[in-house]
Amino acid sequence: MGKPTIADLAKAAGVSVTTVSHAFSGRRHVEPETRKRIEALAREIGYRPNHRAQRLRTGRAGSIALVSSMPFAVAAGPSRLGFLMEIAAAAAVTAFSRGISLCLVPPLGPRDSLDALEVDGAIVVEPERDDPVLDFFSDRGVNVVCIGRPPGREDIPFVDLQSGATAQLLLDHLFSGDGHVGLITGQQRRNSYIEMEAAYASRAGASPVAIRIDERGGEQAAAEAAERLLRADPSLSALCVPVDAFATGVLDAARAVGRRVPEDLRLVTRYDGMRAKLATPPLTAVDLHLDQVAAAAVDMLLAHLEDGATVPSAISPPTLVLRSSSAISPRSG
Repeated sequence: MGKPTIADLAKAAGVSVTTVSHAFSGRRHVEPETRKRIEALAREIGYRPNHRAQRLRTGRAGSIALVSSMPFAVAAGPSRLGFLMEIAAAAAVTAFSRGISLCLVPPLGPRDSLDALEVDGAIVVEPERDDPVLDFFSDRGVNVVCIGRPPGREDIPFVDLQSGATAQLLLDHLFSGDGHVGLITGQQRRNSYIEMEAAYASRAGASPVAIRIDERGGEQAAAEAAERLLRADPSLSALCVPVDAFATGVLDAARAVGRRVPEDLRLVTRYDGMRAKLATPPLTAVDLHLDQVAAAAVDMLLAHLEDGATVPSAISPPTLVLRSSSAISPRSG
């Protein structure tokens, strides 16, 4: 008896050959229960999809790229573990399960070029306004999906990072205590900064304290700017600092000016990664459910490659992770 074919599997599962093909390629939506049933039957009868043949038929490279224009100073950190790496790990698992390889492009410098990159499509993480990475792929006709809304590019599909809801979570928490709340974001115009700044402006009243820092300066630039800010405005009792690298810089600044966290300065950040968890004190942050975000982005891109369809994504709402950096002291209420 020869090896089972895709037609054998389709007959056993009671579905069409096309549905079986989509279940393994991920390029069209297949109900999760149907996909699981097909995969279970494939293991049972010993069927294995021929991804090489699929690539020959379609003329595709069989790979997608994950790209970010964020510098390493904020995207990863000294350990190379961070926001971008967490997304990459989850995206790679989903892509592999769909028979596609994932190419991780490291954060780009001014002299870096993508010209040698041969991929079927790309996932761009939190692009900024007028992002050259988006221009590169658009100029070459490469399909793109973004993680986070791309400012000024309504033509590009994206998985929503729920930046507005995240901003409200962090600001509601800080404004629940007494005192003066400030904000530190990045100079680059990414949607998460734009929505955070809008949410803060609606809450700060007549005395807002908000500064922007160039991402390329990372933790050191944030420490220097925050030290100047804290010395100039002793009334500041809380800071919302969405970039985790900036937040650890603020911890250094607070120590330099003799401000204790959280007793004299409450501090929160956005990404619940290693920086937030290992800081002293640990930082209140937000679980963005990046595993779901990354998987949804891969599925959206593959569906877009197949027929231009946009697969709806269901991401859990962001969740506040409370830690000691933002505790309200009895003295402040």
